[in-house]
Amino acid sequence: MCIGIPVQIIEAGEFMAQAKGRNGIQAVNMMLIGSQPVGTWVLNFLGSAREVISEQDAININKALDGLEAIMQGEQDVDVDHYFPGLGATSEAGL
Repeated sequence: MCIGIPVQIIEAGEFMAQAKGRNGIQAVNMMLIGSQPVGTWVLNFLGSAREVISEQDAININKALDGLEAIMQGEQDVDVDHYFPGLGATSEAGL
């Protein structure tokens, strides 16, 4: 499954950066979005940063990824409101 993973830049470079995320520390190609300062959150997809994201977006994406892992591991009572915040509000609004 190919999914963008939030990572935070811990060592910035012009074309490559070191970033830390749910899969540990990894090299990230920065050529699509340009060099970013240490502390910036980016969405890493197949080793390349695709976009700058907010810390809150990183938290929400990681929660959703945790929810997907729980579902894939066969967890029976997945708390949708916890793993996918805001999803219930959208459904209730009829969107």
